[in-house]
Amino acid sequence: MHISHDDRWKPQGTPQEVAKEFYRCMRKRRSVREFSRRPVSLATIEWIIRTAGSAPSGANKQPWRFVCVRNPELKRKIRAGAEAEEREFYASRAGRRWLDDLAPLGTDENKEYLEIAPWLIVVFKLMKDHDGGQVYYPNESVGIAVGMLLAAAHRAGLATLTHTPSPMNFLSEILDRPKNEHPYLLIPIGHPASGCQVPLAATKRLPLKKIMSTHP
Repeated sequence: MHISHDDRWKPQGTPQEVAKEFYRCMRKRRSVREFSRRPVSLATIEWIIRTAGSAPSGANKQPWRFVCVRNPELKRKIRAGAEAEEREFYASRAGRRWLDDLAPLGTDENKEYLEIAPWLIVVFKLMKDHDGGQVYYPNESVGIAVGMLLAAAHRAGLATLTHTPSPMNFLSEILDRPKNEHPYLLIPIGHPASGCQVPLAATKRLPLKKIMSTHP
């Protein structure tokens, strides 16, 4: 069964104009590690998650769950778990080259922002459907949804960070998630702190000619 697509989005302006305007918005997005404690409403987070949940997915299985954490005690536990893994990462898991690549970003095992940001969004990917059914392309599907989540948050004037402590099993335990859900990404979200700074190295982007090829 198919239905009419008459409710499709119809922007004001030509496709080129609208694409250019969206680029002007998104090019200002930055990964932020300095958050304000300024509250963000649950309704705002719900609209952002609705956007993420509108993403395409393999066989429309929608193999994602977004666990949104505002509880200070849970945030404290998540920070403790993340920092434990990060200490191991910086001390022994990461090779010299990896650490050298991270050096310009100034990252370390301290993740204070996990308690300061008003919300943490923990993204889980489903390895099986809630009823035990098959899911398809979960990594690709959840990756697309996360990209849409980050864009929606930025469009709302909020800052985000994609944090990937490894391994992330502690998130499943702290949040008591079912075994068919695997932690995928940890995203603090909120307003950037006053005077927030970001690494200069992280602002650099490859020019279009480096990332695009055409075959007219």
